[in-house]
Amino acid sequence: MSTASGLLASAPDHAVSNEAPGLSWFGIFRLGLVQTALGAIVVLTTSTMNRVMVVELALPAMLPGLLVALHYVLQVLRPRWGYGSDLSGRRSPWILGGIAVLASGGWLAAYSTATMGTHLALGIALAVVAFVLIGLGVGASGTSLLALLAREVAPRRRPAAATVVWVMMIMGFVITAGTAGHFLDPYSPERLMQVSGAVSAIAVVLSALALTGVETRPAMPGVSRGIRAGTSTPSRAREASAHGVADHHHASSIPSTSDRTGFVPALREVWSEPASRRFALFVFVSMLAYSAQDLILEPFAGTVFGMTPGQSTQLSGVQHAGVLLGMVALALLGTWQGSGESPEGMRGWTVAGCMLSALMLGGLAAASLWGPGWPLQASVFALGVANGLFAVAAIGSMMTLAGRGTASREGLRMGLWGAAQALAFGLGGFLGTAASDLAQFVLGDPVAAYACVFATEAALFLAAAAMAVRGVRGRADSEAAVGAGAAVAAAAEAGAGAALGAGTGAAHPHVPGLAAGLGTGPPAGRGNRTTEEKHT
Repeated sequence: MSTASGLLASAPDHAVSNEAPGLSWFGIFRLGLVQTALGAIVVLTTSTMNRVMVVELALPAMLPGLLVALHYVLQVLRPRWGYGSDLSGRRSPWILGGIAVLASGGWLAAYSTATMGTHLALGIALAVVAFVLIGLGVGASGTSLLALLAREVAPRRRPAAATVVWVMMIMGFVITAGTAGHFLDPYSPERLMQVSGAVSAIAVVLSALALTGVETRPAMPGVSRGIRAGTSTPSRAREASAHGVADHHHASSIPSTSDRTGFVPALREVWSEPASRRFALFVFVSMLAYSAQDLILEPFAGTVFGMTPGQSTQLSGVQHAGVLLGMVALALLGTWQGSGESPEGMRGWTVAGCMLSALMLGGLAAASLWGPGWPLQASVFALGVANGLFAVAAIGSMMTLAGRGTASREGLRMGLWGAAQALAFGLGGFLGTAASDLAQFVLGDPVAAYACVFATEAALFLAAAAMAVRGVRGRADSEAAVGAGAAVAAAAEAGAGAALGAGTGAAHPHVPGLAAGLGTGPPAGRGNRTTEEKHT
C-alpha cells in the first residue's frame, strides 16, 4: 500500500493511466432528461400558478412570492440530502425519490390553487404544504443528481456535461410552458389540476426510465472517481491509502469510519476544508450578482430606453440566446482543452466568466447614463454570453471539486454549495429590486438608480473573481503541504504494516495498509488497478 500510495502521490493530475471513460454521452443525456423532468414541474408551480393566483384569483402578488421564497428557504437542507446519499452509496434512489416528492408537491400546488377560489384559507394552507414538498423534492433530487454526475462523469467531459444538464433543464421549461399553455386554454381549475397531474406523472416515469441502469454499482466508500480512475493529487493519494483502495474487496464492502460520522460532524468536517468553505462563499457571492439582474433588466429597458413590454420581452430573449451560446461555447472549448481535469482549469473559466460579466454589467451602467444611443441589444447579448460562460464553469467547478477532500462527501459538498446557490437566488431577485427602489428614493433619478445597481452587481462579480483566484492559490499551497504529510504517512504505514504483519500473520481489514504490507492485496504491478476499471 505504501508503494501504491507513493506512486499515486507522485503522479501528476493530468497523467492518468488506464483512465476509465465514465458515463457515455448517452448516459449524460439520460441524466439530463431528469433535469428536464425537474424543470417541467418547477415551471408550472413558479410561473403558471403564480399568474393564476394574481390574475384569475386577484390575490396579492406577495402570496406566490412568499410561497416561492419558502421553496428557496428549504434548500438549506440540501447538505442533509447529500449526506444521506453519501451514506447509502447510491444516488439514483434519492434522485427518483426527490422527483416523486416534487411531483406530489406540484400536483398539490395546482389543487391548492384551485381550492383558493372557494376556500381561501384552506387553499393557502395546502399551498404551504405543497411548496414545502417542492422545496424538499428539488433539493433531494438536484443535489444527488449533481453528486452522481461529479462521481461518474470523466473529467474531460465535465464542461460539456454541465452544459447538457443545464440546457435540458431549460428545455423542460420551454416545452412544458408551450405544451401546458395549449392545454390550459380555456382556463378552469379542473384543467389546471389535470395538466399538472399529467406533467407530474410524465416527469416521474421519464426520470425512472432515464435512471434505469445508469448507476450500476454503489460508490466505493471514501473514494471518488479521481482515485478509482487512477488520477491523483496528494490529498487523493492520502484518501486512497486511508481507505485501502489497493484491497478493493475490503474497500467496497466495509464502510469507512468517516462515512459513519453523524451529519453535524460530517458537515463541520466539510466546512473545515478550506477549498469547500471558500467555494461555498464564492457560489453565494457570484450567484447573488447573477440573479440580481433578472428582475430589473426589463424595467430598466422600459424606463431608460422607452421600450414597450413586447420589446423588453424580446430583449430578454436576446439575453437568453447569449446565455445559450456561452454555455455551448464553453462545453466545446472546455472539452477540447480538457479543462474539467483539474479545479484550476475550470476555475480559470469561472474567473473569466465573472470578469466578463462584470465588464458587461459595467457597460449597462454606462448605458443607463448614455441613454437611447447606446447599443443595448448588443450589450445584453454579450452579458448573456458572459453569464453562460460563468454558469457552466461554476457547475463544472462544483463537479470537479466535489470529490476532492478527506472522505467520500460528494453529496454533502454538493448540498452545501447548492444551498448557498439557492439562498443567493432567493435573495438576489429581492435585493436587486429593493436596491433599485432605494437608489431611486435616495437619488431621485431612476436613470442614476439603475446605473448604481448595475455597478454594484459588477462589483459583486469582481469580488467573486478575486475569491476564485485566491481559492486556486490556496489550494496549491495546501496540496504541497498535504503532499509532504502523505509521504510521512506512507512511510509510517509501511513500518506499522510490517511490524503488525510479523506479529499476527494475518491482514486486518480495518487497519489501512496492512493488506498490502502482508502481500494479500493485488499482485505486484497492479496496485493502481481499480474497481472502476473492472466495472468499465
